[in-house]
Amino acid sequence: MKTVLHIENLDCPVCAEALQGDLQKIKGVQSVAVDYVTQTITLEAEGDEIVARVVKTANAFEEVRVLDGGMYASKGDSHKKEWLMIGIATLLLLIGFSVEYFTQGMVWAIIYYCVYAAAYLTVGYPVLISTVKNLLKGRIFDENFLMTVASIGAIALGEMSESVLVMLLYQLGELLQSIAVGSSRRSVTELMRLKSETATLLIDGEQKTVAPEELNVGDVIIVKAGEKIPTDCILLSENVTLDTKSLTGESELRVLKKGEKILSGCINVGGMAELKVLRVYQDSAVGKILDMVENASSGKAAPEKFITKFARFYTPIVCCLALAVAIFAPLFDGLIAEGNFYFKDLARWVQSALTFLVISCPCALIISVPLSYFSGIGACAKNGILVKGATYLDVIARVKTVAMDKTGTLTEGDFHVCAVHGEDEKELLSLISAVERGSAHPIAKAFEGIETSYAAENITEIAGCGLTAEIDGELTLVGNEKLMRDHDVDVPPIDSLYTVVYVAKNGVYFGAVEVGDRLRVDAKSSIFEMRKLGISRLVMLTGDKTLRAEKIANEVGMSAFKAELLPIDKLTEAKRLQTEGGLMYVGDGINDAPVMAQADCSVSMGKLGSAAAIEVSDVVLISDSLTSLPIVLKIARRTRLVVMQNILFSIIMKVGFMALGVMGVLPLWLAVFADVGVMLLAVLNSFRVRLTGK
Repeated sequence: MKTVLHIENLDCPVCAEALQGDLQKIKGVQSVAVDYVTQTITLEAEGDEIVARVVKTANAFEEVRVLDGGMYASKGDSHKKEWLMIGIATLLLLIGFSVEYFTQGMVWAIIYYCVYAAAYLTVGYPVLISTVKNLLKGRIFDENFLMTVASIGAIALGEMSESVLVMLLYQLGELLQSIAVGSSRRSVTELMRLKSETATLLIDGEQKTVAPEELNVGDVIIVKAGEKIPTDCILLSENVTLDTKSLTGESELRVLKKGEKILSGCINVGGMAELKVLRVYQDSAVGKILDMVENASSGKAAPEKFITKFARFYTPIVCCLALAVAIFAPLFDGLIAEGNFYFKDLARWVQSALTFLVISCPCALIISVPLSYFSGIGACAKNGILVKGATYLDVIARVKTVAMDKTGTLTEGDFHVCAVHGEDEKELLSLISAVERGSAHPIAKAFEGIETSYAAENITEIAGCGLTAEIDGELTLVGNEKLMRDHDVDVPPIDSLYTVVYVAKNGVYFGAVEVGDRLRVDAKSSIFEMRKLGISRLVMLTGDKTLRAEKIANEVGMSAFKAELLPIDKLTEAKRLQTEGGLMYVGDGINDAPVMAQADCSVSMGKLGSAAAIEVSDVVLISDSLTSLPIVLKIARRTRLVVMQNILFSIIMKVGFMALGVMGVLPLWLAVFADVGVMLLAVLNSFRVRLTGK
């Protein structure tokens, strides 16, 4: 069974990797993933007993604690304990400096050594304790080990003040890192506010407060003004005004009428509304969103996988290199300088080795890369775009071709009245509306909002033809040309790309209406924006007729189109397009499952209430707006650019500083400062991803 455990006090990617390694060793754990950004443990285990062992192991790992509930818990924004520790250590360090450089004598020397020791233990005890624990568990090459060796080495060389400064700067860097990660984490945590903690259930007129998870399909609930919709529902009240910004990113209020569907997560800003539960919480919009976001970081992109493997081998290698610098460099120095096999300038080379060791810490890489992807996912979420994982952001950044479905994607997906042919248009539409109210055919939806004073009786639906009915005692025909011929009614030929609905009264032609699917208002502008971003191949794939498909394709500015395609034909075409570069397919997520599975990245247009849309697509556009497509392309490209910048910047700076460290140019405290500085610059650069969007 799959279980997601929420944890706290895990802000270090190396620690997350180590914890994951410990959990993988537990017998009965089939798979496990520890995510330090979302602070979750996702595992597949054989039963509750194994899960309990996982919880026990996690709780025993450093300061990590498994929570009973809640998501993205943190140690608190103030970090009072850490700031206090750093403040006391800084004060003691300044006192030690003052005593060391402005006094003389053995007594004063003992005093400033004691002050330095107090400062070192104040700021360094968490690192020392973690190092001892990790050594006992067989985990040697981590950042705690590096800092412990470096600081103790400085003490051995008589550089007490430098040893304190090393620990102080390291802890300051860790604190700033924790704050930075927490800031990025909160950008996605805002989505968690979509969930309503309680729901008001109506049972025989009595109100009962329950958790959303306890609601069943068909239950009747009430939602008061200011409350969130707990699960997907159907409105029973006459109307309701909703704030959908948290769900779609759009600030405009929506007014829904009786019988309309309402997605969970919306806020009721009007009066009290009565609703009927349409889906259980787990299958609702919010349930699907939270599940998706919770697992979004589990799909690692190629650069993340590279960094994980890189860090696994990198740290032991640099530790061996540092040891080589400390041992072999002074031997070679003595041999070359004086021809004797002895350690020449040993203290100087040990100092260089310690500096090399500190600078080699790969924090800048292993923190900034996943943080950049997480920031990208957060930026998408703020724009009403849900991305299932970092790997899909990486794919989107390299997309060369965008293929799109027509119905429900480029068009609205519902029938509308496009043209009216008749002397009395109002009368004509009124007649059709009266007759079509007795039909469940999709075309009938085009006339739902048209008012009529007529009452149709004896309505009969003739498959493939239309409807017959009696209105005020007169036989009324509403249907296609075949229906008219069958009743000997002469109708004028109407050359139209849309579906033509003819009307006849008592055997006499009365008029006709063209019904069709309208183009989305944002279709043209979105295609134009994607072209500006360099997407030159924009292809429409549809099962519709060629003439109608050609009109839509030309109208929106598609590069090419393929019409009258069966699902298997779409799949074949998608495979062909993939040979020309990365393919993104945009569809409704229900009828296009084969081609969505084939594409490098698939995007669902809205349909958030459909489980199929969530399951088959890699990206879901909650706002159901095509304007989200250029936005997700921009965010994905910016994310990948920032990731590559961080990788190159970190490696170049590391190599440069390590070279300076070996040459003895860089003091130990400055090495720590450089290491922390590189890490913070990389982390701050990752935040630039959040600025991409609308």
